[in-house]
Parts: sequence; C-alpha cells; structure tokens
Amino acid sequence: MFAVFVNTLAILIGTTLGLLFRKGIPERISSVMMNTLALCVVIIGIQGAVKEKNVLIMILSCVIGVMIGEVLDLDGRINRGTDRIVARFSSGGNSGFTEAMIESTIIMSVGAMMIVGSLNAGLQHDYTMLYTKSLLDFITGIMLGATMGAGVYGSAVFTFLAQGLLVLLAEYIAPYLNDALILELSASGSLMILAIGTNMLNLTKFKVINMLPAFLVVPFALKLMEILGLS
Repeated sequence: MFAVFVNTLAILIGTTLGLLFRKGIPERISSVMMNTLALCVVIIGIQGAVKEKNVLIMILSCVIGVMIGEVLDLDGRINRGTDRIVARFSSGGNSGFTEAMIESTIIMSVGAMMIVGSLNAGLQHDYTMLYTKSLLDFITGIMLGATMGAGVYGSAVFTFLAQGLLVLLAEYIAPYLNDALILELSASGSLMILAIGTNMLNLTKFKVINMLPAFLVVPFALKLMEILGLS
C-alpha cells in the first residue's frame, strides 16, 4: 500500500506546484521528461516479459484476451462512458472545480497502467509500475494544476481509493494462486506495460484496455498447456 500513498502524494505535490507556478513546465521539457519515462516503461515491460517460462501461454492468453476485448469494445465503452461523465459535469451551471476533478481523474486514474500496476503490487509485491506511474502523475499534476486549478486535487482521492482497493484485492487472492499462475499473469501484464510504453512514445496505438481480458484467459491457457504436456 505504500506505493499507493506515494502515487497519491505525487499527485498532490504536482498539483500544488502547478497552482503555485501557473506557467507549469515548459512543453519542450515536459515532452522530453515524458518520453524518457516512456522508455523506462518499455524497459520495465520487457524485463517482466522475458521472465516468461512458456511464451505459448502468454501468446495464447493475450491473443484470445484482446479478441474478447475487441468484441466487447471495452476501450470504446470506457471512452464513451467517460465522455458522458465529462459532458454532464461540464454543461449547465456546474463549477469548474468539478469539471477539473472529473477530467483529471480520467486522465491520471482510469487506465490499464493503474490496473496492471496494482495487480503487480498485490500479487508479486512488485511496485515498479506504480512508482513509475507516480512520476508520470507528478508531471501531469503540475500541468493540469496550472491549467485546470484546484479541482485536480480530487483525482488524488480517486487514485488512493481505486488503486488501494485493487492492491488489497490482489493481495487477498494471491494466497489462492500458485506460483506458476502468478508468473503467467505477471508476464501477460508485462506485455501490456510494454504496449503502454510504445503508445506513450507514439510508436503504436494499442487499445491496452482491450487486452485486459487476457488475465481471465491465463488460467485456462496454463491448464491447457499442462494437459498437452507443454508447461
């Protein structure tokens, strides 16, 4: 849970700096910082994926998982849902504070990085992704705080609650999972992290949310490999 506190604090400090220095971070500098962090995300993804002992399980899980995600259009549903929320709070006489809170929460706290990072933290006590997300949110907090105002503080509350709940849930189910299954879940998650990194570098346009069903496919893929004697 310490990583969740760090992420929350990073948003709070970043937003405060954005409010104090309204000009925020110059675009040239923020772009370089984001690209550097994106490279780090790519390396984190590669390091996790190469630990995979049976690449067939990862391939099968991710391919079937992304097919399910595409059929269900998870990415589209989430985007449309968040657009409706933003439209609702930005129309009429709603305050700019509320709009800033909603938009900043969607930007920093709704996405595959939060989900994969929280699962890694809870299942394997690997906090690398959450700490990386903290740095990204710190920079984003400065930029959003400078442009949107104090409403950005609200995203810190959502981040703490949502990430904390996911980490605790993962920690709760971890004892019921064997080491092989946790390893395979981590490998699939690492491939998603790699996709996030390449997206951040504008090299790809993966809909990483649509890859999340791979986590549900992993146990079945692992069992199939065991039956076929390929595990």
